[in-house]
Amino acid sequence: MKAVLPDSKIPKKWYNILPDLPEQLAPPLDPETDEPMEPEKLLRIFAGELVKQEMSTERYIEIPKKVRELYAKIGRPTPLFRATNLEKALDTPARIYFKYEGATVTGSHKINTALAQAYYAKEQGIERLVTETGAGQWGTALSLAGALLGLKVRVYMARASYQQKPYRKTIMRLYGAEIYPSPSDRTEIGKKFLAEDPNHPGGLGIAISEAIEDVLRDEKARYALGSVLNHVLMHQTVIGLEAMEQMKGFEEPDVIIGCVGGGSNFAGLAYPFVRDVLSGKDDYEFIAVEPRAAPSMTRGVYKYDYGDSGGYTPKMKMHTLGHTYYVPPIHAGGLRYHGLAPTLSVLINHGIVKPVAYHQNEVFQAAELFAKTEGIIPAPESAHAIKGAIDRALQAKKEGREEVILFNLSGHGFLDLGGYEDYLNGKLEDYEPDYFPALE
Repeated sequence: MKAVLPDSKIPKKWYNILPDLPEQLAPPLDPETDEPMEPEKLLRIFAGELVKQEMSTERYIEIPKKVRELYAKIGRPTPLFRATNLEKALDTPARIYFKYEGATVTGSHKINTALAQAYYAKEQGIERLVTETGAGQWGTALSLAGALLGLKVRVYMARASYQQKPYRKTIMRLYGAEIYPSPSDRTEIGKKFLAEDPNHPGGLGIAISEAIEDVLRDEKARYALGSVLNHVLMHQTVIGLEAMEQMKGFEEPDVIIGCVGGGSNFAGLAYPFVRDVLSGKDDYEFIAVEPRAAPSMTRGVYKYDYGDSGGYTPKMKMHTLGHTYYVPPIHAGGLRYHGLAPTLSVLINHGIVKPVAYHQNEVFQAAELFAKTEGIIPAPESAHAIKGAIDRALQAKKEGREEVILFNLSGHGFLDLGGYEDYLNGKLEDYEPDYFPALE
């Protein structure tokens, strides 16, 4: 059972959650003064239109025609499936649906914001985009966006993933991007971390620092971020807006689930549904799933912190483990982040979104069952959402009640087979650190 929309149903506007949040978002702080950040300073880092969108109080922002045409080119609208074989394997009265972002040409949801950010950069006359990437899905997406729109792209990839997922590098290079393991010897912050540990596994926080340092050396370059900030999450709402239309052909969901690193794919599916909860129109439940190795939602502190490890970014009020937290080298590289989107942090604080955390072995076990029943090998990040959906379906079975579950399968795992090999050979290590800098 699946629902496929025609190109004409690609959303014409993104949904911006800022005007609907239960409290006003705390302003970003200038890292030099600890005062609210002036938008002018952000213009040196980001494309101007993205800075406007970050601060916008408009509930809906029009998607440029060119971006919608590119969405159609890369596979939007993406399909929505019912996981009937998984339901049978679990023997559950719950009905499970998933939005499949792995159907895009780059294999994940990341292309939704990559195309938008590259478009606005090109319109502004920017020549080069620089970014970080964890598992490589974001770097892959931005590399293709740069190729399609005529921009140079440079990617700093967390060293653990750079070594674990060699073919991600190949794809990015085929799309014309430069790619370097992070920490690297190309930046001062990279050299600092390498001096402390020549085998440092890196992480999104360090790669962000390197990308920003790179951008600040080149007036014609700007930074592109794959998650966390409001404009990035907003671009992803095409997922949820499509899913709302597709679920009309089936039934209303009761619970909506997504994995979380910075928060973009969870927000992409959930935020259009959250809008209806905030307005009192519906009462959906929301579950956000993270790894126990990087538990910013379940064990982090809500406070101002840097978005990167080097302290280059504005400080944001968010759930954080501390920007100096050494994230263990789990295979879900896209979830190896110390912080969280500020908008999602607010929703968690108000009890609208419930966070849960899992070890990577139980996540890979859920992924294996999903592959055997539904035929799709999920990305390790997306497998966290699968584990959340399975647990919820088993809970419904135990309680003897029907329930409709919708989750975001945010990417395929065809380039993550090294992690699956480790899992099948019993070599995966579960990490649950006891120390987090933010708790000091």
